[in-house]
Amino acid sequence: MVFKKAEWPRRLRSQEWYGGDSRDNIYHRSWMKNQGLPADLFDGRPVIGICNTWSELTPCNAHLRDLAERVKHGIYEAGGLPVEFPVFSPGEPSLRPSAMMYRNLCAMDVEEALRANPLDGVVLMAGCDKTTPALLMGAASVDMPAIVVSGGPMLNGWFRGERVGSGTALWQMSEDIKAGRMTRADFLEAEQSMSRSPGACNTMGTASTMASMAETLGMALSGNAAIPAVDSRRRVMAQLTGRRIVEMVKDDLKPSDILTRTAFENAIRVNGAIGGSTNAVIHLLALAGRVGVDLSLDDWDGIGRDIPTIVNLMPSGDYLMEEFFYAGGLPVVLKMLLEAGRLDGGALTVSGRPLAEELAEVRNWNEDVIRPFDRALTQHGGIAVLRGNLAPDGAVIKPSAASPHLMRHRGRAVVFESIEDYKAKISDEALDIDETCVMILKNCGPKGYPGMAEVGNMGLPPKVLRKGITDMVRISDARMSGTAYGTVVLHTSPEAAVGGPLAIVRDGDMIEIDVQARRLHLDVPEAEIAARLDEWKPSVEVPASGYARLFHTHVQGADTGADFDFLVGNRGRGVARESH
Repeated sequence: MVFKKAEWPRRLRSQEWYGGDSRDNIYHRSWMKNQGLPADLFDGRPVIGICNTWSELTPCNAHLRDLAERVKHGIYEAGGLPVEFPVFSPGEPSLRPSAMMYRNLCAMDVEEALRANPLDGVVLMAGCDKTTPALLMGAASVDMPAIVVSGGPMLNGWFRGERVGSGTALWQMSEDIKAGRMTRADFLEAEQSMSRSPGACNTMGTASTMASMAETLGMALSGNAAIPAVDSRRRVMAQLTGRRIVEMVKDDLKPSDILTRTAFENAIRVNGAIGGSTNAVIHLLALAGRVGVDLSLDDWDGIGRDIPTIVNLMPSGDYLMEEFFYAGGLPVVLKMLLEAGRLDGGALTVSGRPLAEELAEVRNWNEDVIRPFDRALTQHGGIAVLRGNLAPDGAVIKPSAASPHLMRHRGRAVVFESIEDYKAKISDEALDIDETCVMILKNCGPKGYPGMAEVGNMGLPPKVLRKGITDMVRISDARMSGTAYGTVVLHTSPEAAVGGPLAIVRDGDMIEIDVQARRLHLDVPEAEIAARLDEWKPSVEVPASGYARLFHTHVQGADTGADFDFLVGNRGRGVARESH
């Protein structure tokens, strides 16, 4: 479909508040003028919201106030009026019980703020994991012109001459402590090198994955995803974005014009090529639901199955986001896929041009960081979707971060009923477990935890680590950090808390996993499974009140994106009745 620009000039949405000489128009304008705004700023020019997830409690986003000022420069330069406003900031490092529990709350905040206020377009200031999908989901449900500015990744961490990847090094060092390969003093010293500049995780974790997804989907300017947070070019990107959103409002270029089925298919392929986070599955399923695109777990498996992972970044590879940017960043990956016939270059972007036109001058400056297809980290990247009697609605695994020798495995189940049960037992030398076992963790899904915490990459038992073993098969209804790694099966659906088959797995049951065959099987007679399910009783209590009750009551399963059932869809940007 060819995008047709709207006529300009025309009366914009914000003029329902500011355009005229009625009592209500004067009321709205006069209060805004207490900030020292000249009268001519209300003359019908685009009013642009700057939706900011800045918060000192969200360290990844703590620098976004500076970037917002650069966005304002661009908006003013292009003839718009910028107005900055805060929304709930679901920060991954600190929120309990999980940041994922608050993604939908942030999306609600964004949606209602956009619709209720005199705005014609919005710049979405995102960074930390959940902020990017939450802002996109909220904006998509309003469908006014919107564009993303990412905060960018931190600079590389370094410890004793070695790269320190956000999260990835933390998981590795934690295991080294348990195995006796690292001292506690060294661990504390390494802490000082983990986060050495503003920005989000410097690995290809969820934050950088979702920044890459926003750019691939066409919702950010080309090159946005990888620029380090402290690089001056990040500020330039913010200013250029401010200029661009004004033109998008004039053209009436909306998320529904950009977030098409083609755009989502491109994103699935790119996630495989970059070795992106499994969390992208949940977030893109939820975003697709907001714009009415029919996207499923089967699409993730079918479309991304044979995409090589060519970005050599932790946790799948060796380098970090800083080197990815210097090598040319995401546009190099997009161009390589396009030239290989694995990307649709006709997809529209916020630039107003098709994706292919954005990539004409792109070059790869480091073929060890962004590898040719014949030197890919794995020829079959992407996200594998497993099904079987243990996961009737699906489960996911990230092949590029898993151990090849465990991709087909049969082992005895060692079951943990909750994360607390796991923590109480895992270091007990009497625990009957070895490296051939399959670790099972229950009640960590959307309703069970609640909020589907990133605990699926359970640490291995110390007695196994001391053998030099670094990976085991682990299965849960939880998520894991995009910075994590291992043969970890996640998002098992239906989750245990609602009576999915995971709930009735017992110690000693035999579990079979075959990633190539996309199979996850509980080797127990079907009659026995049926009897156990009949006997099953919920162990997770429904919260009595508050947001926790709303979340538990309305959150959907991981297999459809874990959105609230009442938020799926687009409610538009109509102007409500007057407030006075």
